[in-house]
Amino acid sequence: MNKIIPSLIVGSMVAIQAHAVVDKNFDYHVDRFADIEVLRYEVPEFDRLSLDQKKMVYYLSQAAQAGRDIIWDQNGRYNLQIRKLLENILTNYKGDRNSADFKAFEKYLKQVWFGNGIHHHYSTDKFIPGFSQAFFEEQVAALPDSLLPLNPGETREAMMATLTPVIFDPSVMAKRVNQDGTVDVVATSASNLYGEGVTQAEVEAYYAGLKNPDDATPISFGLNSKMVKENGKLKEEHYHLNGLYGPAIAKIIYWLDMAKGVAENDAQRQYITKLIDYYITGDLRLFDEYSILWAEDTKSDVDFVNGFIESYGDPLGMTGSYESYVNFKNTKSSDRTETISSNAQWFEDHSPVDPRFRKPEVKGVSAKVITAAMLAGDAFPSTAIGINLPNSTWIRAEHGSKSVTLENITEAYDMASHGNGFNEEFVIDKATSDHMDKYLYITDMLHTDLHECLGHASGRLLPGVDQDALKEHGSALEEARADLFALYYLADPKLQELGILDDPTAYQAEYYKYMLNGLMTQLNRIEPGKDVEEAHMRNRQLIAAWILEKGKKDKVVQLVKKNGKTYVKINDYKKMRDLIGQLLGEIQRIKSEGDYAAGNELIRKYAVKVDPKLHKEVLERFSKLDIPPYRGFINPEYTPVYDDKGNIIDVKIGYTENYTDQMLRLARDFTTLGY
Repeated sequence: MNKIIPSLIVGSMVAIQAHAVVDKNFDYHVDRFADIEVLRYEVPEFDRLSLDQKKMVYYLSQAAQAGRDIIWDQNGRYNLQIRKLLENILTNYKGDRNSADFKAFEKYLKQVWFGNGIHHHYSTDKFIPGFSQAFFEEQVAALPDSLLPLNPGETREAMMATLTPVIFDPSVMAKRVNQDGTVDVVATSASNLYGEGVTQAEVEAYYAGLKNPDDATPISFGLNSKMVKENGKLKEEHYHLNGLYGPAIAKIIYWLDMAKGVAENDAQRQYITKLIDYYITGDLRLFDEYSILWAEDTKSDVDFVNGFIESYGDPLGMTGSYESYVNFKNTKSSDRTETISSNAQWFEDHSPVDPRFRKPEVKGVSAKVITAAMLAGDAFPSTAIGINLPNSTWIRAEHGSKSVTLENITEAYDMASHGNGFNEEFVIDKATSDHMDKYLYITDMLHTDLHECLGHASGRLLPGVDQDALKEHGSALEEARADLFALYYLADPKLQELGILDDPTAYQAEYYKYMLNGLMTQLNRIEPGKDVEEAHMRNRQLIAAWILEKGKKDKVVQLVKKNGKTYVKINDYKKMRDLIGQLLGEIQRIKSEGDYAAGNELIRKYAVKVDPKLHKEVLERFSKLDIPPYRGFINPEYTPVYDDKGNIIDVKIGYTENYTDQMLRLARDFTTLGY
């Protein structure tokens, strides 16, 4: 649950000279469809890496993509079968590719690719095809049996009887992740993390029976397993070499073993070995041992994440979705994060929370800015811009954590947003817009740094409190806690003292953007009549709506009308910071005490419901700008160069593929699981 997802990107944010070194002629734009724009990201300084480091990036990238089928299957039990069927229709279509049905079919397939399944990556609502069922049936009928993704013993008719309602009936598998705590969130979620007939009450009772409140070093129960019913009894099917997802895991292990051979140092070699052992056995104790070794390695230049990590896809916040990042250190920009992390104890000691909930000793907090080199699994095509791991509470307390900011990803988002008209439409006045132009890029980066490096690493649970006590609200409340920590300290004079910011008012750029996004502009990502669902969006609305209400008497923040349009107006930035500190104190208390009832009340009151009139206005204003609500990426291509003896003598990086080309290549080269 410890990553930061980009909000809507504000246009024309900063002069180009404030950015990292980039190729001004680099083409970021790749494709546009539905509510999505696909970008590419540049990997600056790849050529500065040594041969072994380039090989490491290549091997880890192969390992990352080898697990692609896992996330598709986790997201829905029919996703792999549907993907293969749709891809075969696309590549074998003989009709008019300009027809309305085919264009709608192509759009649907692109949406499915982006969502790693038939549900939207953010809202988790099921995609609704714009082509007719008759068109679909006609195209399937035109495919030979050899191109049908049939399960063993399955007939064409049986396949169609199963898949047709899954694709076309809005009521079938309607939502991948249901977070409505008033119903059974397990039974009403369409993800494939739980078997048929499994209920929320049964799962909670099962794990309650396994957990020992006196265990100071508990494993992350359910992190790498699917809960099913067998003969009426619950059973965990674990993800490991000889278990669930074994064929894909075998490929991951192969490439991790290749990477181990070019490890930069013994520490890196040890944790790769431990990760392989974990993948072989599925033993979560080994995963904890790997996590400790990984968090303590602060010297390796090339680094990676690979595994079942974040639990946003589980309505109960337990099972990890497969994801992977491959990266290398951005040395120049890391000076900023290293300064912040080296002062972690000061920030913890001065946090506006009850001293009972602070860490008396912050251990092993490390942070760096990285250049992303490969995104995979749940991190692709939509990705985070910052990560803080491990997620285990006791590991973070005893051994520390590692925080990274993906600067070249943030760079790509920003460069693709220049001149989009956002500021002119939504920012209240030119003075505020000019201030954002000057300071938003650096304060946005600092917000990510503070969120990941210190926010997630701050605070502690009281003895005996279950880290899963907040249930379906755990992710949103944890993200709110980290965001509040970052927002609070963005305005602290300590950042000027450390030489990170040179203007004590710089933070106001981020404060304004945050309130604007939380109260208004993120509504562009929600369909009319829908609630806020995604954890990061709930987090942002919770914070903004709470501040708006609690500061109402003093008019700290207002929604005002100007020329018939609604704008955010911040009248008192210092009082807004005080309110941020108050809410941080309360959410830290909720987290530390495991107070589900109070957390549920906060989420229900502030984070879920949408003002329909304001929502309508926001959608209308965005429609004039033609800014996509969502963005994601395709990856660069890595090509090894061999000598006549079969040895790799170089690795070349390319940016030649379009979106469809890359998705079809991934299907061709990294299909590892059956249907």
